[in-house]
Amino acid sequence: MIPIVLHEVGLRDGLQMERQSAPFEHKVRWAESLMESGIDILQLGSFVHPEKIPQMADTDRLFSHFSASGRKPAGVLLSGLVLNEKGMERGYSCGVEMFCMGVSASETHSRKNTGMSTGEAMARIIPMAQEVLRSGKKVQVSVQSAFGCGFEGPIPLERVLSIVRRYLDGGLSNLSLADTAGHANPAQVKEMLDELFKLNSQIEWTGHFHNTYGLGLANCYAALESGLHTFETSSGGLGGCPFTKVAAGNVCTEDFVHSLQRTGERTDIDVKKLIAVAKDLSTFFGRDLPGLLYKTGPLGDTFRS
Repeated sequence: MIPIVLHEVGLRDGLQMERQSAPFEHKVRWAESLMESGIDILQLGSFVHPEKIPQMADTDRLFSHFSASGRKPAGVLLSGLVLNEKGMERGYSCGVEMFCMGVSASETHSRKNTGMSTGEAMARIIPMAQEVLRSGKKVQVSVQSAFGCGFEGPIPLERVLSIVRRYLDGGLSNLSLADTAGHANPAQVKEMLDELFKLNSQIEWTGHFHNTYGLGLANCYAALESGLHTFETSSGGLGGCPFTKVAAGNVCTEDFVHSLQRTGERTDIDVKKLIAVAKDLSTFFGRDLPGLLYKTGPLGDTFRS
């Protein structure tokens, strides 16, 4: 059985949407707890200009902190989002282990997010990703707004396939499908993955689903049934892209893990630690979060003691 891989993105995709910036010490505490829970990949932040997204102003410092010997479990991979060459150089300098970058299948979203067309972004991202591979680091490239766009509506499947083909032609095979606007439905997820797996059965696929319209978990399971095994989720269900029309949270990490554990999957992850992080985030921001499990508690026989 292929193991399910959890990529926690709350400290980046979650916190970037918050008006209130969290202190460095809080981020360190949340990151430590998330890593101790047993997740596989932790995204500490994004390398963007602090004036554009001030919540990410201490990303370099976070990576430097956890890159120091003994400050993270050996089995956890640290990932960071980069948008351009300058961000990539910053990532090299502070210890990023997996670089995440991508382009949008929506021209409107691409211009709002990066100031470039999809074609212009592709011409920039592919050489960057290839450079990361040459450096010996891991890289993941994504197709954002792969299932729909709040500005443009449905995205033609062929447009997604075209972007994926260009990635594959560039020697890139660690790919993420991002439902940036939360428009995906399970039937669409299965249809798209069926077509994408025909291109190359060896692709390392990751699913990044948003819960904007309540289908996040359903889409994860549709993807899982279609053969995708890596998922990006967010503590407490925080998150959303600030450059899409309706920004809403990601699939909630602890809710997804709990659902997996009910069928015997990923019982090695300590869901109680995930719940504690979500509760702490809720207290810090002074409001209820989209996630459910931190409010209800887990079923008694599903979590690691």
